[in-house]
Amino acid sequence: KATDADEEEIFKKVSSRKKLKYRKVKAKVLFEWLLFLLILASLIASSSSSKLRDSTIWGLPLWKWTLLILVTFSGKLVTRWLIHFVVLLIELNFMLRKKVLYFAYGLKKSVQFFIWLSLVLGTWILLFNVDGVKESSVASHVLDFISWSIVSLLIGSFLWLLKTLFLKILASTFHVNTFFERIQVAVFYQYILLTLSGPPMMDQDSGRMLGKTVSNSSRMSFPIGKKSDKEGKKKQEIDVSKLQMMKQEKVSAWTMKMLVDIVSNSGLTTLSSTFEESFYEGENEAGDKEITSEDEAIFAAYRIFRNVAQPCSTYLDENDLKRFMIKEEVEFVFPMIDVTDSGKIDRKSLTEWVVPVYKERKTLAHALNDTKTAVKQLNKLISVILIVIDVVVWLLLTGIATTKVLVFLSSQLVLAAFMFGNTCKTIFEALIFVFVMHPFDVGDRCVVDGVQMVVEEMNILTTVFLRFDNEKIYYPNSILATKPISNFYRSPEMGDSVDFSISFKTPLERIGILRERIKRYLERNPQHWHPNHNLVVKDIEDANKIKMCLFVNHTINFQEIGEKSRRRSDLVLEVKKIFEELGIVYELLPQQVHLIN
Repeated sequence: KATDADEEEIFKKVSSRKKLKYRKVKAKVLFEWLLFLLILASLIASSSSSKLRDSTIWGLPLWKWTLLILVTFSGKLVTRWLIHFVVLLIELNFMLRKKVLYFAYGLKKSVQFFIWLSLVLGTWILLFNVDGVKESSVASHVLDFISWSIVSLLIGSFLWLLKTLFLKILASTFHVNTFFERIQVAVFYQYILLTLSGPPMMDQDSGRMLGKTVSNSSRMSFPIGKKSDKEGKKKQEIDVSKLQMMKQEKVSAWTMKMLVDIVSNSGLTTLSSTFEESFYEGENEAGDKEITSEDEAIFAAYRIFRNVAQPCSTYLDENDLKRFMIKEEVEFVFPMIDVTDSGKIDRKSLTEWVVPVYKERKTLAHALNDTKTAVKQLNKLISVILIVIDVVVWLLLTGIATTKVLVFLSSQLVLAAFMFGNTCKTIFEALIFVFVMHPFDVGDRCVVDGVQMVVEEMNILTTVFLRFDNEKIYYPNSILATKPISNFYRSPEMGDSVDFSISFKTPLERIGILRERIKRYLERNPQHWHPNHNLVVKDIEDANKIKMCLFVNHTINFQEIGEKSRRRSDLVLEVKKIFEELGIVYELLPQQVHLIN
């Protein structure tokens, strides 16, 4: 078949790329080892052979030059061994693994480069800063120039190390303060979906455990790595019960990095092996099925309902969930889905819970990815600044920057400050807005300048909003920092109001019945409305109209504005229906009509 041939061609391309990458890595390592052994052999020969031992260049023995070459070209290989050994020791120690490993992995290249340059500088100074080395004035200037250049590189590598450490601390702290609670909830929801879509933990008739025990029931594995990497993904096991008990202040940087990678690189999944039939034709293998759309979320809810419910049953109860979860988990999960407190979960209620869970997981992944992008942009910005600083330090140390050069650079710096001072101020304000104020995340519904918009993308300098008509609006972050911003997503359950007017002649008894009917409607729909409400008379106008207002409380905030509008519309229609049934109307004042012949 043509499709089989295409798949085989793709497989060959991917395999060849992997082999080529492996060959490149293998060739690089082989070259480093050959170079190391060759220089080491030269060092041994130059120090052991009497003829070579007496050979000098610029008054320096040949073996010392060989030692310098060895440190310069093979020092990185030795420092890499050292860093890998230190990281291995950290991994073997549990306490260090939790607290230090995140920084060890992030800083190992910077530390390796810094140690290597330190070795090169130390060797250079020990070899050339000795008596007996014959130097001409030109050679002396060249040696000084090289020495100060290495010092400049060492200073630059130290600043680079500090920059990397700063960004690691910033990213970890920012993720913990902003996303930890949301990630906790997202992981727990995924655990619920995986548990309810999998095989039961307990046999219904005998009550005995079926393979899974209470001790390991809350453990689940997540793939670590990019979504595009289908092969070779590592699995990271998480104890959900321990994660739920974890406090934000106690979360280590390594744990937070692992959680961020899990949410960013794995979607919301269910166990497809227990479903009677696959969502796609011909797909019946076991494994995790990722939910990638609202339709698939609805489908997953339908399959979970069929997997958990008794045959021919139209609802789930606590006993059904107890076959899949322990008692404590059921007591926590059941009220979360059974928002009507009826003791039963129908398929619609389950679907209305699964779909928002999918949306929240998708939004959270986008927010985390945008945060990573912002940190990368900040990294580039600081890197450019450090390179400029290191170049200036190099010019000063090597003596290239004479008085005239310094005067010229100072004048250019003043000119640049005049031209780009406002730009620097804008960048600083934008950084404070993104990493300190951070009033919203990607996917949040906000109100800016009286306009409702959804955050589409966050960058260092700008934020992209999507208006109700899908028009993209770009706001500079420095401008947003000066504006009041309403965030619906971060708001608690919000209130609403309905204004209406009735006739002044309406009897008080009917107003009392109206109040009672509205109360009954709200109590019949606890999944949409809180029972506490208030019906107030605002004013009486022209002795013929009573202006009233009904204040109600939603069970949601206004992040999902469509759902909020639908609920309010149903409430208004119910009020209209009550008006018609009670005969409550509004009448205009009698109008005088003048007839003119």
